[in-house]
Amino acid sequence: MRIALCQQVSSPRKEENLETARLAIREAKRRGADLALLPEVFMAFIAPESPVAAAQVAEPIDGPFVSALAAEARRHHLYVGCGVYESAPDERTRAYNTAVLLGPDGDLALAYRKTHLYDAFGYRESDRIVPGAEPPGVVRTPLGTLGLLVCYELRFPELARAVAVAGGDVLLLPAAWVAGPLKEHHWTTLLAARAIENTIFVAAADQVGTICAGRSRLLDPMGVTLADAGEEACVVTAEVDLARIARVREKLPSLRHRRQELYAPREAARR
Repeated sequence: MRIALCQQVSSPRKEENLETARLAIREAKRRGADLALLPEVFMAFIAPESPVAAAQVAEPIDGPFVSALAAEARRHHLYVGCGVYESAPDERTRAYNTAVLLGPDGDLALAYRKTHLYDAFGYRESDRIVPGAEPPGVVRTPLGTLGLLVCYELRFPELARAVAVAGGDVLLLPAAWVAGPLKEHHWTTLLAARAIENTIFVAAADQVGTICAGRSRLLDPMGVTLADAGEEACVVTAEVDLARIARVREKLPSLRHRRQELYAPREAARR
């Protein structure tokens, strides 16, 4: 499987972002990709100081933005992952921060609402976003078993572990990782950690050109970097050999060595 990381600039205008996404997907296909991954909330860039509410730009999952991406996935016969603002019932200002994965037939293969919000480094994502209530899941595809997380959730190893334990081969991570002191170091370190500790592939597509760091990356189960973007808008691709997972786990069986009974809450363990 060949994965394309579409590191792009998102603007406040949905139509402009949709055209950028179309061009990136076409470039991914031209490079032989089977899956194109776009960044977090690529539907529209809402600056921290913007008066625009997430609910104003949000759409249902089957709304115009995702439907247009689905048409591109179907046209080019590849998987497309992207972060969007999803409408939340009874919310006038906030929305869900949702990652979707569309199949080559244009159907929705997997959707995940970000559960852990970026209320850190002086930013309050919870002012704009409703947290999801469901843990991350995976979907089994002809390419392999794929899972989704979103940006800040890279800092919570339990979530990536849940994807791995569910059988995930590749963790897909749309992101809008805010730049700042040591933030790029955190980004690259945590991406490698999540790959190494779970012995899975990690593919992360970050926004760039606004307040975000870039450095989209694809890492293998040993933490080896297969693709690494810089600070500019681009599409980078790399080949994913799923047989590599079995070879790594033969010499590094850390998942098999887990002792779940030690990690459970004491009350549950006593029961």
